Amino acid sequence: MDRTTTWTAPDKPRRGGLVVGILLAILLLAGGWYAIGVRGNGGPAKTQAPAQPPPVPVTVAAVARQDVPLWLPGIGSVQALNTVTVRSRVDGELQKVFFTEGQEVKIGAPLAQIDPRPFQATLDQATAKKAQDEALLANAQRDLARYETLAQRDFSSRQQGDTQRAQVAQLQAQIKGDQATIDNAQVQLGYTMIRSPVDGRVGFRNVDAGNIVHANDTSGIVTVTQTHPINVVFTLPEEQLHGVVQAMARAPLTVSVNSRDNREHLADGVLKLVDNQVDQTTGTIRLKAEFPNIDNALWPGEFVQARLLLRTDKGVLTVPPNAVQRGPNGLYVYVIKPDGTAEVRPVQSDRLGEREAVISGGLQEGERVVVSGQLKIQPGTRVEARTADGKAPAAGSAAKPVTEAAAP
Repeated sequence: MDRTTTWTAPDKPRRGGLVVGILLAILLLAGGWYAIGVRGNGGPAKTQAPAQPPPVPVTVAAVARQDVPLWLPGIGSVQALNTVTVRSRVDGELQKVFFTEGQEVKIGAPLAQIDPRPFQATLDQATAKKAQDEALLANAQRDLARYETLAQRDFSSRQQGDTQRAQVAQLQAQIKGDQATIDNAQVQLGYTMIRSPVDGRVGFRNVDAGNIVHANDTSGIVTVTQTHPINVVFTLPEEQLHGVVQAMARAPLTVSVNSRDNREHLADGVLKLVDNQVDQTTGTIRLKAEFPNIDNALWPGEFVQARLLLRTDKGVLTVPPNAVQRGPNGLYVYVIKPDGTAEVRPVQSDRLGEREAVISGGLQEGERVVVSGQLKIQPGTRVEARTADGKAPAAGSAAKPVTEAAAP
């Protein structure tokens, strides 16, 4: 009996065909969706461009041309033009005080009175002694005349005449001594009236009337300070010495003084003195300026902020100091271009002050620079410019806004 053997092929090709069929179905389905999209939109679908980022708000300022003063700052103190401690020149009782504490007095004004009676008595005694010696001198001169007459007739010896002449000379010298004693007594009597040696303001009274004062008292009766005019002594680094001396030789230099916290302007004066040596311990030089101080704005002993006007640079380009940045290659600023984007511009600056930076190269008058917001921008960044008061720069000016967006 014949046996027939049947061979069955493996199912792997069937599985491959199934995968191919699924892929064809997916492609047909995608083509159908595309056809539906084309018919619905009337043409091929369009892709949208990415949205442009909004401009970055920054504060700008225009490059200006102006006169810029060069001030040299220093710390100083106010000193009275003259400070006098009024003391008694003689011993005695303080009888009267003629001033009020804090009063303005003129030179020669009476301040106090010492009991004058002992000194008046001494003056009277010296005057009497002189009168007595003058009487003796007159008698001696008459005797000398008699001796000279008798000597001509040989009725007296030459020795008697010489002795009488010596007596007259002795009395004349004694009278001169009497006059000196009188002058001294008058001076001592004058010391009993104590007067102000300068124009100024009196301070606290140290001694009351009725007390005994002495010529060797150290505290004195009162202190008078002359405050019209008044001085301010301040210091500058020694590096500024030669510039100050040269400028002072050309013209008087102005010194401006502000309060210690630098918030209030007090007075303007003129530099009078540069010290004759540099302080080697601090590397500074002392200077003295004089102020009229008519309104008593400056007070002796007060600490102040002094500024010396060394020179004024005429017609230089300036920008706010915050606009100037420091980088690895030096100084630079962000300049706003006409298309509203930021550009990095290297600049050269003669000096960076508190209120303005003097630019010697890299910028032109009227260009706009970024004052604040530099950290938020890069070269090519679109910006929205605003001035320091929050407003857009006026149209047509050097500070024309970069964009036409309205101010918030």
